[in-house]
This record gives sequence, C-alpha cells and structure tokens, in this order.
Amino acid sequence: MESKLALNIIHRPELSPEYAERALGGKRDVRDESLDIFLFQQESAHECGLKTTIQITYASLFSDKIVEIAKEHHEKYGDEIGLSLLGLPCKQFKEKYKTEDFCIWMFDEETKKQIVDDCFGLFHEKFGFYPESTGSYFLDAFTINYIKEKYPSVKCAVATCWEEGPKAYHTCNNSWYTFMDGGPWNPWIPSKVNSHCPASDEEDDSGIVAIPHLSRDLMACFDGNGSNFGTHPQNVLRGMIYYEDEKGTEYPYLYNLIDQYRHLAKYNRGFCYNMVFVGPGWLNKAGRWESPYECLAKSYKDMMKYYGKLKEEGKCVDMTMSELADYYRETHPDYRRAECALWKDILYGSDKEYFWYADPNMRCCLDFNQGGAMIDLRPYVGRIEQKTGIGTENVYDASYPYLIQANYRAGYFTHYAGAGTVKSCKVSYHGKTADLCLCRTMAAFERVEGGVKITADPVTVTLDGLDIAIRSVFFFEEGTGRMMTRRKIVNDLRGEKVTFEEYLTGGFGTTEYQPDMTKVTLGAGKKCLEYAYRGRSVSGMGSSYAVLPPVSIRIELGGDADEFLAEEGIAFSPVYHLKARKTTAKGGIETWLKLLKAD
Repeated sequence: MESKLALNIIHRPELSPEYAERALGGKRDVRDESLDIFLFQQESAHECGLKTTIQITYASLFSDKIVEIAKEHHEKYGDEIGLSLLGLPCKQFKEKYKTEDFCIWMFDEETKKQIVDDCFGLFHEKFGFYPESTGSYFLDAFTINYIKEKYPSVKCAVATCWEEGPKAYHTCNNSWYTFMDGGPWNPWIPSKVNSHCPASDEEDDSGIVAIPHLSRDLMACFDGNGSNFGTHPQNVLRGMIYYEDEKGTEYPYLYNLIDQYRHLAKYNRGFCYNMVFVGPGWLNKAGRWESPYECLAKSYKDMMKYYGKLKEEGKCVDMTMSELADYYRETHPDYRRAECALWKDILYGSDKEYFWYADPNMRCCLDFNQGGAMIDLRPYVGRIEQKTGIGTENVYDASYPYLIQANYRAGYFTHYAGAGTVKSCKVSYHGKTADLCLCRTMAAFERVEGGVKITADPVTVTLDGLDIAIRSVFFFEEGTGRMMTRRKIVNDLRGEKVTFEEYLTGGFGTTEYQPDMTKVTLGAGKKCLEYAYRGRSVSGMGSSYAVLPPVSIRIELGGDADEFLAEEGIAFSPVYHLKARKTTAKGGIETWLKLLKAD
C-alpha cells in the first residue's frame, strides 16, 4: 500500500439540515430533497467502485428509512456506518435540550456527556452495535476522552477543521463564532490533554486516530479563506476556480489539489491521505454560490470519477474511517514521527513554496518566498489543557495558540517596522542591512537521521558593493521541539566581515489581538527582565529566551553566535524579540530554536 493515496469518502444524511431550518423553515420537501441528495452522493461513489463511511446524524436516527438505507449500503458496498455529532438541531433535540445551539464543543461538560450518551444510545438502539467512527467540525479533548472511555469501539473521528479561525470569521461577515486554528492538516493521534496536539507517547494517546474535516490547499487556505480551497467541489466552485468550455464546467485545480496530496507521499515515507466530508446542503436544487444545480452535481460526479480512475490505476485505496485508523497506526509506529509537506502554489502558478512540519512538540511553516522565514509556529509541547464551551474561558475559541502567525500578527511586511511576528535573519555590512525575508528562493527536502532537512537555494544580497551569497539549511529534530538553522556564506568575501542576526519576533494568542504580556519573562545569558512594555533589552552569552506562562512555553534561541539579546516591545508593538549575532568573514552562523514546556 506504499505510496497509494489513502482515501476517506464520508457522507452524512441530514434530515434536519441547519441551513434549511433557517432559510426555508424546515419544510417537508426540504427534508425529502436532503435525503435525495445523500442518495445521489452515495450513488456517485458506488458507481465508481468506491466505498464510503456513512456518518448518521442525530436527526437521521429518527428516520427508519435512513437506517435501512445505511444497513443496505453496508451489506452491499461495504460502507461503514458511523455516528456524526453534527446534525443535532432537529425537533427532538431542541425539545429535549431547550436550546438553539448545535455545536457539541460549545456546550458545558455535563451537556456534552448527555448529548454523546443520547446519540450513541440511539445509534445502538437502531443498529444493535456501537460505531467505530464519529466526528464533528471540532471535538475537544474532553469529549474525545469521554467517548473513548464510554464507547471503546470508536477508533476514528473527524476532529477539527484546518485553519478555521479569524479568517473564516471575517469571511462569514463576522458571524461565524467558532475558531479552530492551529491543528494538523493530515491524520494524527490526538493528545489526551488537547485534541489539536499529536500524542507524544502511549500514555498521552487518546485512543483514536483523528482526521481533519477537509483536505485543504496548505498555501491558499493559510493565506486566505479556507472555504474556497479544499478537496470538496463546493469549495472550488465557491472560490470561482473553474471555467466553462464546450464540455461544460471544468475544474483542473480540484484535480491538482488531489494530486498535491498524493505527492505528500514523497515527504512522509510513502504515506499520503485525502478525504471528502460533506453534507447534502450544498447540492440542493436551488443551486448555491452562483452555481446552478447542474454544475454542482457534475462537479461531485466528476470528482468521484477521478478517485475511481486513481483506484483503477492502483494509485488510490478507498478506506472506511475505521480502516484508515488501523492503517495509520500500522504506518506510524513512532509517536515522534513528523508529518511534512513541501507545498507548491498550484492555484496561481508562481514559484511560491511553503514547508509545513508537525510533530508532538510543534507545528510550523517556513515560507521560501521569504527566504525560508518562519511564518507560523504552534507550540504543541505546551500541552495546554484548553477547555472549550459554555462555562469555560473559551466558549467559542478552540484555536491552539501561536507564537508566530504572519497573517494575524503581520509578519515581516508591516507598516510599523519590527511589529510583525516572524523568524528570519538579517545580514549587515558597512552600516547597510538586508533581511532574508526579501529574498525569494526554492527549497529541497531530505529525510536524514533523526529528522528532516530542508535546503534552500542560495540567495545573494548586495551591501555597499559587496555580494554576499548565502545558503539556508533547516533541520528539524523529530519529536524534540528543536530546530537547527544554518546560514552559510557560499562565496569568497575577500576577507570582508559581515554580521548575521538570526532573530525571532514573537507574540502569543489565537486572534489578531495580543493578550497581556506582563507575565512574560525575557532573558539572555544570566540577565532577565519582566515584560513591562518599555522597549528594554538584555544581552548575554549562550542563548536568549522568553518564558510565556499563558501558553506554558519557554522558547530559547541559541547557537554559535557572539552575542544573544532579548528585547521587549512597547504597548503599540506588543511583541518580544530574541536575537543571535555573529560577525564573520567566512562560514556563517548556526543557531537552534528550542521549545520547552514552561511548567
């Protein structure tokens, strides 16, 4: 099965779809149409020789017809019958729980348990067994742990939406009050402490394999609205990424995106994965997102035909969710093993490249359009026990906090110099300075002993007439929270000395706004200071660091530098800076970044 795309096709019948309840008043014909759409989706997959996972919603469990269809498709096609914790807001649910809420992660803990028991109990009553898979847009650690304890048959769950944070909120007219940034983009084993974090060992293993709600474009989704860039035809049509010709509607981007996920086998020891998880709402006869029904239906059938073709060619294996869980554990015996993606721009055709890395200690992104600058960093090693829902401090914000996030906290390109969060390197000569963020390059991936190495093509900066050619190499030590960066001079400077300044400008939070920084401690060598928004700095030898109690993190910058500095920001620029400086005529500078749990 090496290098074959592991594919999950997940369909859910929604006899009480929330979109229809609000837009059309929950009329009977809407529910009938919803059932017809579900059957159309199932037929589209089965015609192409593909099996599915049917995730039965709470509302659908009250339909004998749906129950019988699920049983029939399980027997005839090998489809798995799972349980979705979406589709809650039906008449029975509203009468029982006296609420208009419908997202399980937003309820208080006791209600979460009641809902889980209610759904699983009704499922068992209808089918005579408990499901092996479940899911929602987001499942917090509390809910996953409860499910696994009470219903141990569950081995796989849809557990988060990749990068559904403030960007999604803004593109829903500031009305989508549910944030879930910062999780993995590929399957992972969730930590018992926080479901965003991959488990660090057997003791931390929640007992399930989690999958994202959609497979998304790891560049376009990060830069913009993720709802336009996923392996779900609705996303591609909503993003207007298609054209019309004599054959009708064509969408090469959708196929390129699927193939990009197949390509990830190159970086992950032959493992690659893709999924589609869709409700029936977007395929209604009225059409949606400026697309008529005929276009919607054709796009879904064409996608299934593409997956069917890949299967016929031996390039894809269709799996149920529980089969995927078994396969993932079989191919990922080491908890420390990282998921990697050297992602290319398949939407606009530029040479832009991102490198994504995720293991139990960290998730980060390097942007080679900015010389390999780090533009996203999530410190999983902090293992924040982040409760969500009513009665907690995170009623709707389930995002895992960042230390660097170039879209929410500006990055290098900002009107107020130095205010953006990013990790990069400056080079100085004769009072002139250039930042490698301004140098576009490309990168190559290599798996080496102990981790993965990313080597960027050399770039040249010219300062006061001196050409300085620099190659950047990044080495991630799997499962340690440590990354090495080497900036090497690759031309002869004729004895002229240049100064390197490897730096990290950081913050923390989940949105654009920085929480209070006064609990932060900064240090370099033996000196330290408590953050007070006064723009002070300390310097020393060995390393510089920041201790961030709100996210349970100590971040250190060390290496072979001559001097290390830690600087606080001001109220108008609430960031911190860690720096490592070295002056040399040859060689370069080698630094390491280390993430540690602070408490």
